[in-house]
Amino acid sequence: MIKALTARLRQGFRTLDFPAAGLELPPRGLGLPRLRSAGLEKAAAACPYGAVAAGPDPGLDLGRCVFCGACARAAPEAVEFTRDYRLCASARDALVVTDKDHGRAGTLGADLRKLFGRSFRLRQVSAGGCAGCEADCNVLQTIGWDIGRFGVQFAASPRHADGLLVTGPVTRNMELALRKTYAALPSPKVVIACGACAISGGPYAGHGECPGIPADIAVDLYIPGCPPHPLTILDGLLRLLGRLD
Repeated sequence: MIKALTARLRQGFRTLDFPAAGLELPPRGLGLPRLRSAGLEKAAAACPYGAVAAGPDPGLDLGRCVFCGACARAAPEAVEFTRDYRLCASARDALVVTDKDHGRAGTLGADLRKLFGRSFRLRQVSAGGCAGCEADCNVLQTIGWDIGRFGVQFAASPRHADGLLVTGPVTRNMELALRKTYAALPSPKVVIACGACAISGGPYAGHGECPGIPADIAVDLYIPGCPPHPLTILDGLLRLLGRLD
């Protein structure tokens, strides 16, 4: 027992300090892109999923982007990925990055912040996902991240949850399960689309078997990425709850 306690003391504090000055994605991570109009046509042609648009309305749609970096390699003068993990948005059209400043995710209304600001439980539904987004949501519950210190936890039953976190492109086989889960959540409830697949279909966009999140289920937070980094997920959740400026 003494040896175990001594080893634990030697390990020290292992939970990530968040938020923290200078915190950014690891060197190989692709974060918030910077766009310039010159050469954007080459970047658009290189994007395999049509996330980059040139012409009269240029921009990069983070909701469709899988962060492969093909656009930046093809046209580094037009697209540069930073290591800024703050990518989330409260509206679908706010995910389109232009040469102007990118807006951050907004917070819930005052009434919902009063309900969920200190205790927020999520029911996660993998609606046909590859397990990438699911894995990065799971890692938030480990000692290195400890999302529970912010009052956010994942619930086993939708009846015990305040919000629904959707991953995957929502295949037709999972649409009914998603609807049943959404209906089981008590009102008021929050819906979060996590990952490119849940937001736009990702690599499966336009496929007849992947209709996406039904239009009658309103989404309150969009977390882009393929998969989103845990920093991005944590940042989005805390902004939603009004815990970050």
